[in-house]
Amino acid sequence: MDLTKSIEYFNPTDVRAKCHIIGCGSVGSTVAELLVRLGITKFVLYDFDQVEPHNLANQMFKHSDIKSPKVEAVKRIITEINPEAEPTIEVCPEGYKDQRLNGYVFLCVDNIDLRREICTKNRMNRSIKAVFDFRTRLEDAQHYAANWGDMKQVDNLLKTMDFTHDEAHAATPVTACGTELGVAPTVRMVCTLGVCNFMNLIRGVPMKNIVVCNPFMMDIF
Repeated sequence: MDLTKSIEYFNPTDVRAKCHIIGCGSVGSTVAELLVRLGITKFVLYDFDQVEPHNLANQMFKHSDIKSPKVEAVKRIITEINPEAEPTIEVCPEGYKDQRLNGYVFLCVDNIDLRREICTKNRMNRSIKAVFDFRTRLEDAQHYAANWGDMKQVDNLLKTMDFTHDEAHAATPVTACGTELGVAPTVRMVCTLGVCNFMNLIRGVPMKNIVVCNPFMMDIF
């Protein structure tokens, strides 16, 4: 892959570990697309779901991906951008089932209970370098990150998960039929901020532990 436009700023060979993307929906598919354009090739993709027509509104998929497993559709997105990545992509179509994690973990599932479970079970997992967590609503989103070698950061991330999936769902705007509302600009903005945070970590720049954004209010803090 020709990285002439970015390699002097970010060299992917400095990423010496896998990127685990847990959840390949709106956030996960967008994070994968951003990472592969940086030259990242070592991915592990987790998701048990298939692409449905309504996913096209705020996810990276195309009409031709409908009915495909999301992990396979994201793998196609990655390899269409950089075919060199194909041999180093692992897919887990059963979703996350306590597989051993290492390297960089991107929590992109839409269930806070599962995120809390993953972080709790891996609290002492020293094979993990950092965890990047994403939470989106309609107009606003939050990104949390923790250097996994710093137990204070790990525990602070866990403290931000002190609520249930039902409580989160109740605070999320939904349609009359109960479908959660979501638009691509909100997803793209928080994913961009999270990937920039990852890039800063790799480049030796201090990363942010909490970033809150609202693209419609033009706010980032």
